[in-house]
Amino acid sequence: MNEWFKNALNRIKTLWGSWGLPQKLILAGVGVAIIIALIVLFSVSKDPTMVRLINTPISDADELRRITNRLDEENISFTIGEGNVLYVADAKTRTQAVSLLMREDLIPKDTSLWSVFSIDRFTVTDFERNVNLRQAIIQEVTRHIESIESVDKANVILEMPEERLFASEQQPVTASVILYPRPGSDIATNRKQLEGIQKIIMFAVSGLQAENIVITDQKGNILNDFAGLEDFDRLERTKQEQLLIQRLEAQYRAAILTSLQNTFTADRVRDLNIKIEMDMSQKAVETQEYFPFTLKPDNPTTPYDDSDIQPSVRLSTEKTTSLYEGTGFNPEGPAGMEGQTSPAYKDLQNMVGRYETETTRENEALNQRNITEDRSPAIDRVTVSVNIDGIWHWKYDDKNQPLIGSNGSIEREYVAVDQEILDGAAALIRDSIGYDRARGDSVTVRNIQFDRSAQFKEEDAAYLRREQINQIILYSLIGLAALLVAFIVFRMISRELERRRRISEEKRALEQQMLRENAIRQAEEQNIEVSMSVEERKRLDLQEHAINMAKEHPEDVAQLIRTWLREE
Repeated sequence: MNEWFKNALNRIKTLWGSWGLPQKLILAGVGVAIIIALIVLFSVSKDPTMVRLINTPISDADELRRITNRLDEENISFTIGEGNVLYVADAKTRTQAVSLLMREDLIPKDTSLWSVFSIDRFTVTDFERNVNLRQAIIQEVTRHIESIESVDKANVILEMPEERLFASEQQPVTASVILYPRPGSDIATNRKQLEGIQKIIMFAVSGLQAENIVITDQKGNILNDFAGLEDFDRLERTKQEQLLIQRLEAQYRAAILTSLQNTFTADRVRDLNIKIEMDMSQKAVETQEYFPFTLKPDNPTTPYDDSDIQPSVRLSTEKTTSLYEGTGFNPEGPAGMEGQTSPAYKDLQNMVGRYETETTRENEALNQRNITEDRSPAIDRVTVSVNIDGIWHWKYDDKNQPLIGSNGSIEREYVAVDQEILDGAAALIRDSIGYDRARGDSVTVRNIQFDRSAQFKEEDAAYLRREQINQIILYSLIGLAALLVAFIVFRMISRELERRRRISEEKRALEQQMLRENAIRQAEEQNIEVSMSVEERKRLDLQEHAINMAKEHPEDVAQLIRTWLREE
């Protein structure tokens, strides 16, 4: 086998050597093309296959917008294909998205159940078809429920009775679900999630009603008994109402504090209490208003009101006139009998009277407006109380130095806030909260001194420490200056003593040298041999040379001496 590989390798080398440059380039290009094709093939094969979210296209633009917005809020990636068909990355993402859309009731109305669950299983016999259908529905429903984050496991049982000829004999479709919540999950009390699971089951099974669905936990507690959750809903609603009031109070508090602290500084405005009373009950208010007709509106360019207002419009006028003239009617008794008319009325029988009435009825029409509005929630009352501290000033003496009291602290003077400024702050607060006196709103602004004992202690300690540091620095500078002066004086005295010592030594050495020279000179005059060292002989030669040079060039020697003196 090794020989075969060696022979093949030798043949390839021989063939490669026999080829020309064009043939080698062609072979290299084919190899590069094959490598690129393999890379593209692997990269394409790694791309995830898109899965349809709902098989049927979404024709309504508003429904498509609501669905896509909700998917964006949950960070579920999707694409919109041809015909407004939504695609997601994989089957797991599709299950999560379908569960979300069912819980939020965002499945399009014209979407069939099979388009949502994508179940397409058929067998030969009706019995096998029904069994497989029920199993497929149970699997799909279980998979959708378990895709919910709060559910760890779910067991689903569906009972789908056979169809009867008469509706009265038809048994209802029932479903029972056992949920195993994840640790720390609130699905047992989360009504919204339970309603979403119930909708998932109802969408999956045709003809299934909400009253025929039972959802329990692993302990057997019924979770979808929404009638029993009324107390919990009431507490949850109360909690939400309190949170709404707290957020509104926080907004008002932040706005008022920012405005006051920018004016009076944050150190002077610390305490602000605000209380908002709100009416959370829902009210439907119907109002009927009557108002006059405006025939000509007011011209805003004129300084006077030139509008023409008609209180009402006459619709109709009805006039009635009645006239009566003659004697009155006096009743008598039965025929053949004397009447029972009193004598006073008998005297009036022959008198003629006249009666005339005139009635006018006018129908007027007014402008009418019917207003129906729902009010919830509404602010009943707002109360605000704030404390603004005054200003403390240090007391200074004639030398502009702070006055120190007997206890070692700085003396201060308190300046209270003027009432006019407090009234201005109260007006600012009233405008910021929309003050309404009829509503019972209250705004209180007071000037009460803060307890600044700790702050004053820190300020006093810092001032005394700063003064001590300044004194230490001053005394240190004075001592340094004294040391410098002493050093300069010592240096001057030392140099002076050194100079005097050197002059004395030079003078003594000069005297000794002169005595020695005189002795040598006298010895030479007396022809006495004197033994001298080499240094003495050299010094003597230099001295003679200097004397001769001074005699020959006295000016140069004088300049040299002056230079030596300056250097000294």
